[in-house]
Amino acid sequence: MTPLDYEYLRKLLKERSGLDLSADKQYLVESRLVPLARRSGLPGIPDLVQKIRGGAEPLTSEVVEAMTTNETFFFRDKIPFDHLREAVLPALLQARAARRSLRIWCAASSTGQEPYSIAMCLKEAGAALAGWRTEIVATDLSLAVLEKSRAGIFSQFEVQRGLPIQMLMKYFAQVGELWQLNAEIRAMVQHRQLNLLQDFSHLGTFDVIFCRNVLIYFDQDTKAGIFNRLAKMLEPDGVLALGAAESVVGLTSVFKPYPERRGLYRPNPAPAARAGMMPHGLRAVASATR
Repeated sequence: MTPLDYEYLRKLLKERSGLDLSADKQYLVESRLVPLARRSGLPGIPDLVQKIRGGAEPLTSEVVEAMTTNETFFFRDKIPFDHLREAVLPALLQARAARRSLRIWCAASSTGQEPYSIAMCLKEAGAALAGWRTEIVATDLSLAVLEKSRAGIFSQFEVQRGLPIQMLMKYFAQVGELWQLNAEIRAMVQHRQLNLLQDFSHLGTFDVIFCRNVLIYFDQDTKAGIFNRLAKMLEPDGVLALGAAESVVGLTSVFKPYPERRGLYRPNPAPAARAGMMPHGLRAVASATR
């Protein structure tokens, strides 16, 4: 891969997915795109780039998917799910007692382990949620991972990573060497393709948003713009959950920390903060991806 090919791919990935690759990540691009080139009958990345430059849109989408499929596992980092069970759900159950409904958005849901972990948490709440309408919306840029998530079928390796054995026995059935989630848990999750760089206001408002381990790949302006738009998607007493290495500090004032719960944030009700607009740089990127 020539330096020009790498710069072209860096720009393409930034515009299409927000992925901000540094100059020293050429090895990562090669490790993910060389196999794609060969599956497409091409000798290597230079030929792949030439095809994309020629307008091969399906191939361009495959390149973006190959570079943005990230690691995930059940109950990843554990603490956010403890927060959900111990603090967030009890508070929301009390606050939503009149309407008896909850909406949760799992942005960048990948192959489904996170939204299904949330679904199992809700199911484990048992009688406390009896008669409630619960909705979990799982979105991702990649159609391939969404299809895997919909099927709810996981390998032995995948179910061994973070999933308590009691939940495996309770909510999964073994199918040969694989494990499939039961239909009741799968039905709790709606799947939709979504690019976080584009407008997502059509999803409506949520009580909880999990947006974990995805914004770390974006530049500062893009992160700030997404945070500002996420704040508008949350109920005033809603909760945003970020990844262990993520924070809103220094990026935006539209969120404030959730008391004594690291990694959780609430919308900041200050009018000046809630009025934040998408930075110009993100508007340009979002327009380019439409």
